[in-house]
Amino acid sequence: MSCFLRTFALCSALTLSLAAPAPAPALAPAARIPAEVGKRITSNYQPIDTTCPATSLVRAADGISTAEQAYITARKAVADKALAAWLLKQSSAFDTSSLPTVGLTTSGGGYRSLLVGAGFYQGLDSRDTDETTGGLVQSLTYQAGLSGGSWFLSSLAGNNWPTVSYLKANLWEDAFDNSLLVPANIFSIDGLTQYAVIVGELSAKEEAGYDTTLVDPYGRLLSYQLLEGTHGGSSVRLSGLADLGNFKSYNVPYPIITTIGVPAATGECWPDLDAPIYEFHPYEYGSWDTGIAAFTDSLYMGSSLNAGVPAGDSCTAQYDNLGYILGTSSNLFNALCSIIDSVNSTTDLSETLEGMIPHDSVFNDLFGIYPNPFYKFEQSSSVVNDKYLTLADGGETNQNNPIWPFIQNGGRSVDVLIVNDNSADTDDNFPNGTEILTTYQRAQEVGLTKMPYIPSVDTFVSQGLNKRATFFGCDEPETTLMVFVPNVDYTFASNTATSKLSYSADETNAMIANGLQVATQGGEEGWPLCLACAVMSRGGDLPVDPLIVISMALRQSTLRRRTQREMRNTQRKAIPAWSLRRRCK
Repeated sequence: MSCFLRTFALCSALTLSLAAPAPAPALAPAARIPAEVGKRITSNYQPIDTTCPATSLVRAADGISTAEQAYITARKAVADKALAAWLLKQSSAFDTSSLPTVGLTTSGGGYRSLLVGAGFYQGLDSRDTDETTGGLVQSLTYQAGLSGGSWFLSSLAGNNWPTVSYLKANLWEDAFDNSLLVPANIFSIDGLTQYAVIVGELSAKEEAGYDTTLVDPYGRLLSYQLLEGTHGGSSVRLSGLADLGNFKSYNVPYPIITTIGVPAATGECWPDLDAPIYEFHPYEYGSWDTGIAAFTDSLYMGSSLNAGVPAGDSCTAQYDNLGYILGTSSNLFNALCSIIDSVNSTTDLSETLEGMIPHDSVFNDLFGIYPNPFYKFEQSSSVVNDKYLTLADGGETNQNNPIWPFIQNGGRSVDVLIVNDNSADTDDNFPNGTEILTTYQRAQEVGLTKMPYIPSVDTFVSQGLNKRATFFGCDEPETTLMVFVPNVDYTFASNTATSKLSYSADETNAMIANGLQVATQGGEEGWPLCLACAVMSRGGDLPVDPLIVISMALRQSTLRRRTQREMRNTQRKAIPAWSLRRRCK
């Protein structure tokens, strides 16, 4: 199934009748709940004026920022210690004197990807599992999420990186069972409190001089499910992640959320296949792509800039609400491509959200909108005259895995990228390689050299690469090694529809448990050692034990195979990394 069809299926669900499982008693909604009701409850969702910094607010995309580089340098030292310990747990023969930089991505896919991705993460987290794969989370330098994957990453980071077990027990089980994306739950006795608060928050934002869209109430309803804290984490900011204890101690990977640009200023609803991919992280947001090729400070998101400098006497703070950003990354309302009726509907989510916005419906309501920091910035030619950046779900151009931030020429140095793909490419909601293949094809078009060769979808399916972990880039040492790990239904039917907007506690637990099985490949013997060899194929020399080579050979990424019998007959000798990469083929 194409990305458009997958997205259309979800957007169709937004306009169809959605009944919550055993919802709380519903109250008949008024035409609009007065904003004053929500204003009685103090919230700091709305942006505020602040003093502008003395330094420049916009820079060319010619590398990562000095702030990110400083964090990565400190984080890499911590991650290397954890990676060395994890590798030696797999085999004492590993040489850990030179270690690769490792990242993790979680794809889009709504709650399906959040839950399977959470289980996958749990299976790599030594705090939360006894599996031999546990410890890789502690070894990560980067972590990225898109759409449903950004929901998981935001819930993790926005709560100061607790364990999945903690989030499941203290937040997700109840929140997903009574999902506030189901209109009947919004208008239940319990849900109306959140509704009133959000209506007040949106009115305050507009009174402060900032437009609101469907993404505002959408992100806030998600935040009540994903973030702890007063009023559903209304004070949690993207830039504020840098102030959390685990971030300040360099205990966690640097988080990145991706989204896609749509040329709404010209009346377009849908992004072109070459649309710019935007990335958001604690220090900056922007895009590497031609036509943007610039970044700006996340702390001052929402500021009015002209040619990279403040257009007035003050700047903006508190625009970077984390819920708004994760809502932008998963925004599919642009697929409706029409102005939406503003009513409080108990059956139609888009109409319910429009009814929460304190203005008459307009076209821009379909997008996450950001005052354009690249206005009149010469090299950002594609948006140089636009008032807003208008953004939507990061997977709408068939790049549903947030790989793009890690394969830029002159950008981040990531040696190994673990790609957990929970996309719904097929009619039965499983990945089939479409998304990672599209990224490869797009990388080839624009001359990015770090992306390894990815075979066709037909090869993916015929060789079963969509049903097991696969390594890409084994014979391409100058590329980033991709460890592709697709969603597979090991212990539970984890191929739920992206349009499924609520999960019982039992379903939440079962989906997470299946995700853990994805991380361990169903408990397959030798998989952790195999994974360790893949990681170290971008590090130092590999151990001499040929059984390790057997393990790697069983995870080949192309058609040529060697049998275990042939491999056992391999002469015992030291196996340099280049040789193992050839054997990985």
